[in-house]
Amino acid sequence: MSSKLGEILVRENLVTPQQLREALEYQRTSGGRLGANLVKLGIISDDVITAILSRQYGVPSINLDLFQIEDAVIKLISQEVALKYTVLPVSKVGATLTLAMADPTNVFAMDDIKFMTGFNVQPVIASEASIQMSVGKYYGGSNQIDIFDAAIAFETEKAGSRNGKNGHSKNGSKGAKGPQKLSAADLDVSLGSFDFESQETEEFEVVQDNEEIDLATLARASEDAPVVRLVNVLMVDSLRRGASDIHVEPYEKDFRIRFRIDGVLYDVMHPPMKMRDPLISRLKIMAKLDISEKRLPQDGRIKIKVKIDARSRELDFRVSTLPTLFGEKVVLRLLDKDKLMLDMSKLGFEPESLEMFQRNISNPYGMVLVTGPTGSGKTNTLYSALQTLNTPETNIMTAEDPVEFNLEGINQVQMKEQIGLNFAAALRSFLRQDPNIILVGEIRDFETAEIAIKAALTGHLVLSTLHTNDAPSTISRLVNMGIEPFLVATSVNIIQAQRLIRRICVDCKEEVHFPVEGLVEIGFSAEEAAKIKTYKGKGCEICLNTGFKGRVGLYEVMEITDELRELIIIGASAIELRRKAIELGMITLRQSGLTKLRDGITTVEEVVKETVL
Repeated sequence: MSSKLGEILVRENLVTPQQLREALEYQRTSGGRLGANLVKLGIISDDVITAILSRQYGVPSINLDLFQIEDAVIKLISQEVALKYTVLPVSKVGATLTLAMADPTNVFAMDDIKFMTGFNVQPVIASEASIQMSVGKYYGGSNQIDIFDAAIAFETEKAGSRNGKNGHSKNGSKGAKGPQKLSAADLDVSLGSFDFESQETEEFEVVQDNEEIDLATLARASEDAPVVRLVNVLMVDSLRRGASDIHVEPYEKDFRIRFRIDGVLYDVMHPPMKMRDPLISRLKIMAKLDISEKRLPQDGRIKIKVKIDARSRELDFRVSTLPTLFGEKVVLRLLDKDKLMLDMSKLGFEPESLEMFQRNISNPYGMVLVTGPTGSGKTNTLYSALQTLNTPETNIMTAEDPVEFNLEGINQVQMKEQIGLNFAAALRSFLRQDPNIILVGEIRDFETAEIAIKAALTGHLVLSTLHTNDAPSTISRLVNMGIEPFLVATSVNIIQAQRLIRRICVDCKEEVHFPVEGLVEIGFSAEEAAKIKTYKGKGCEICLNTGFKGRVGLYEVMEITDELRELIIIGASAIELRRKAIELGMITLRQSGLTKLRDGITTVEEVVKETVL
């Protein structure tokens, strides 16, 4: 875009080649769009740039000074988004939102705003300066997001110094370490906020398979201000949107970033391919990983402190890299302490299931197993149980891979397979540490299962997880691992299977009709189906137009009674165990989901997606 604009201006004798060179040189040192820099240097006026861009892209231009925009229209887009993309909502007619944009080619900004508002977007061109002035006028000031992680601040300051932003020469002082304050306009980097095409191309060149990797150049590129800011905004934006994971995915001709929000992945950004290696390297440097190692998976952690809306937050990201065909995929799991729910009564248990689970974790010995797929909230449930049991009189030890949250008063051990510290080795050591309660992050093999069961039989309460589809099939899984049925029967106190389903957004919840036959088909009786009211979320700004906000657990709690122990010892199948457990009052995952439907907490589709009859 920049070079084409410059060519047009020179061709039409609006600027001289020398003036264009000056503007491009200024752009290299200060960043920003070419048009905005020409205006800043006093070479050309805002109106001329806007008129040229309007003609170039075939998009009408607009003078924002002549408009008085309604409050209802302004509220459709937050100030953050307006600053992030340099846009301003102008008017709404039917399902179409007219949007003033400094860069009308930024389809990612339009897609994001369409996703947030639910309206079709009609772009018009306005100058960057007029949009920024209008944002200040209609929103009244700008929020500040303060990143004061020392490492990030130092790297950002170095990048600024190198680019001449802090008044230092290239070989001058780097500046003192300390808090680095970035305004929302500086921090919220997206394809619309930076003219990435104008950046130096030498440092951002995509390395081909047959080329050597210059690590020094790559490290320098990863510290450039646009890369640092983009990483910062990804982390802050993931927190604002309530994301649990950030996926950074390189492909042959695309570079995609997605957020997982309430269990569902959403496309949020497609940075230029030249950003791929610097951005991934930046993440690896922050996570203290080896940027020269691109052939093997690596795991690390990033901790930063961030101030959002005058509130200080500590963010903890678990980082995993994986070599793929076209580069390393990076997944960051946001470990937000504020989202850790340690009050078991608020997790979504049915009252009878909660009473049963609490009774069994209060036993002095035996095994408590929590099962479910990855991301089903098993860790949260176990941490809640430990918090309930955590007293000064109790010695609690955990073996985890990884340790997700630090719990005060509990001895937590991080597994390190590369040096031989696995679950089995940790468990053996635990038994020499006079424990009362042991948590094993996951039972993966016979050795770990055997030691855990022996611990449960020798006076310790053992909590652990397994990957099985439901509670009864956990017994078969242990037996298949090689554990004798009589040992399973005598050691296991309770097995709990769980899933997470999305909650309907309370701000846009509305009643919807669902056929009675369909409700009967998913498990309701005909009488109950005729009375049930079903709901869904219409979609609003609070829930990003998804209709869902937050998640709730479904729980299947199977207490091992004497009747079930007899069946386990004689080798009964999972189907027989399930049938007997239901006879004894076990609430299945589907029944737990139907309860959430009765209470208007979730939708039929969510229950059907996560459970079976």
